[in-house]
Amino acid sequence: MNQTKYIFVTGGVTSSLGKGIIAASLAKLLQARGYRTTIQKFDPYINVDPGTLNPYEHGECYVTDDGAETDLDLGHYERFLNVPTSQANNVTTGRVYLSVIEKERRGEFLGKTVQVVPHITNEIKERMQLLGNSGDFDIVITEIGGTVGDIESLPYIESVRQLVWELGENNGIVIHLTLVPYLAAAGELKTKPTQHSVKTLMESGIKADILVCRTEHELSDELRQKLALFCNVKREAVIQSIDASTIYEVPNLMLEEGLDVVALKKLNLPKKLSPDLKNWNTFLHRLKNPKHSVNVGLIGKYVELQDSYKSILEAFIHAGATHETKVNVICIHSEYLDKDNVAEKLSGLDGILVAPGFGERGIEGKIEAVRFAREKKLPFFGICLGMQMAVIEFSRNVLGLKDANSTEMNDSTSDPVISLMEEQKTVTDKGGTMRLGSWKCNLTEGTLVHKIYSQSQIFERHRHRYEFNSKYLNQLEKAGLTASGINPETGLVEIIEIQNHPFFIGVQYHPEYKSTVANPHPLFVSFVEAMVKIKK
Repeated sequence: MNQTKYIFVTGGVTSSLGKGIIAASLAKLLQARGYRTTIQKFDPYINVDPGTLNPYEHGECYVTDDGAETDLDLGHYERFLNVPTSQANNVTTGRVYLSVIEKERRGEFLGKTVQVVPHITNEIKERMQLLGNSGDFDIVITEIGGTVGDIESLPYIESVRQLVWELGENNGIVIHLTLVPYLAAAGELKTKPTQHSVKTLMESGIKADILVCRTEHELSDELRQKLALFCNVKREAVIQSIDASTIYEVPNLMLEEGLDVVALKKLNLPKKLSPDLKNWNTFLHRLKNPKHSVNVGLIGKYVELQDSYKSILEAFIHAGATHETKVNVICIHSEYLDKDNVAEKLSGLDGILVAPGFGERGIEGKIEAVRFAREKKLPFFGICLGMQMAVIEFSRNVLGLKDANSTEMNDSTSDPVISLMEEQKTVTDKGGTMRLGSWKCNLTEGTLVHKIYSQSQIFERHRHRYEFNSKYLNQLEKAGLTASGINPETGLVEIIEIQNHPFFIGVQYHPEYKSTVANPHPLFVSFVEAMVKIKK
């Protein structure tokens, strides 16, 4: 069996330089050359997973098929590679320490003093090699969160140092991503921050094999030469990562820079085929040359931070390219929407998406947005909480149940059309206790969703605690709200729709998690199509 090769991606100078995009782009190129590639992310925070993190803190929480609540970078990995990730692809310091402490409590360390080295670092190395040891991958790319020099990152950097040494020559390499800032006053790019960052990495015992430099301006040959000399890397291993108009351009930019070729050379692997990016570039061409444009209102509670709805925004990009349509997403804060201003605030939109979320803040605004879309026959798409708001709005304004609500917002409502699942009623811990991961859903023949998916059974990913209350199903269906998707195991309603409307669908799951460049999600594709029709 061929030994799995490892690539570690570290960051320096500043966070948010796009390690995840560089890792995903390199993985895409290696995959396009015929190598079985996967990516994993190691996050240095002490939360066991990002499931309990505020979206303002960390952006959205991404969910995998196996129900892991993970970092949003895993969404990028799936969107680029079109390969599902799992619990093994995202590890946090909290998970590592929890595992080591549990082993210590079980007596597995035979009375030894448990320390960061070797016990924590051994746990990290074991998890770094988990995917590689499965035999499913030729190359595993590991992204280390944070920046070199952070106290939190030290155990990871030390683990990488040990592992690269243990793997032996040509089996593990380190790519270091840094910033080469432009000083407008001096009119030049500065290499000093990168030099310091590489020096910090070397103080930890790690030599960068490849330097990827984020920059707003082209790096001159002279500058690359200087970086190579001062940072102890080969000239060909100084890679420029210039700002791009879309993240989907980055694989092509990295191909031009030869990042994949340099990495393969350092890993002593053959170049194999030249990368086949035909489908990728077809998508990119359609994305950059739209023939139409539509405005969709994204009604949410966390709109101040774009990353809170990252997967939804990306799903619109994939679906828009399918229809050669530029989808302008206009974020509207639901807290500032009410009966009096809804018509004014939502004017000029071709469709409305009511986004997921938790808690009662901004709920009435979401309900008003649903009512506006339903009455004005504007394409409507509700996801998770958005679907629940559609049920509440319909119950109040069509069925006349004025007190209809979710027990999440009002636990003493006389009409709990959305309520807590039975198994959730005794739960006190918040982390990892929701309905998570991939669940089966049967679609009703003759409905719009059956036509959209063109199949009778689907699997979609969930992340929620509250559900459609089936006691109200008959009443709602008689009044014109169709339950078009049902979980066959639990009997729970997963999809609702309204007939005689251009597009009115609410789903309890998160379709955005499964949308990729290669497979745009059919619901988003149909929603964009409905908006284009309305606009015409």
